[in-house]
Amino acid sequence: MADNSKKPPAGTEKKANRRGAARLAAVQALYQMDIAGAGINDIFAEFESHWLGNEVEGDTYLPAEAAFFRDVVSGVVRDQKKLDPLIDEALSQGWPLKRIEAILRAVLRAGAYELQHRKDVPGRVVVSEYVDVANAFVDREETGMVNAVLDQIGRQFRGDEFGRG
Repeated sequence: MADNSKKPPAGTEKKANRRGAARLAAVQALYQMDIAGAGINDIFAEFESHWLGNEVEGDTYLPAEAAFFRDVVSGVVRDQKKLDPLIDEALSQGWPLKRIEAILRAVLRAGAYELQHRKDVPGRVVVSEYVDVANAFVDREETGMVNAVLDQIGRQFRGDEFGRG
């Protein structure tokens, strides 16, 4: 489990920190839905009452922007049939999304959703944030793959930000 216990000094908590916490929580929720088959309403209830901004098993979780958390989770669930082929196409030949670890599937789906739908967040910020989230769970080689896949998807949806070449 990631160490999210670093709290900013009182009064300096930024929206970005709350969104980062929401991204981490969204990836954990999507992972739980994938592995345990939990429903979206159960996930929202559990995360909003027990995880977001609370202490769980000795780790204190930063307060997350709940609306952002809900948007990413519900957006991935709603658009998964569109997101998965985009991710498959960006993955190396011979490694379809279904062969990727569940936690990485959750990271890639959330990142792809944000790149496609959250134009209010700069694309490179989205990629960087999800690489950081992946880093909490997997090793450097796999975070490099997350970076490459999300960068490629970012170029599709935000060529003006990423450059097309």
